[in-house]
Formats: sequence, C-alpha cells, structure tokens
Amino acid sequence: MGNPKNRTSRSRRDKRRANWKLEAPNLGECPQCHAPKMPHRMCDNCGYYDGKEVRKAASAK
Repeated sequence: MGNPKNRTSRSRRDKRRANWKLEAPNLGECPQCHAPKMPHRMCDNCGYYDGKEVRKAASAK
C-alpha cells in the first residue's frame, strides 16, 4: 500500500483546495417580464417559457 514519504505542507494543501468554491447560478432575463430566471426553465414570476404561457402567473391567484 502506498504511503506518503513526506508530510504535505500547509501551503501545498491549501493551493490544492483553493479551487473548491461555489459559483453563482447563471441567470438570464425573462423576455416577458424581465425578471431574472435560470436558462431553459419557466419563469417563476410570469409563468412563461419559450414565448408560451405554461402556467398562470402567481399574482393572478
């Protein structure tokens, strides 16, 4: 079984971990109501997707 010959330094360890970060989701603009929305998903604000009304808007309730 392979074992480390030398201890990994804090600097080396932290350099490796530096790329583990969260990214903000890519948000586009809804062409109907101009609210931010995720791409390829129905708009939560107005209920439109691809220029068609998929569900009634939340404000209509």
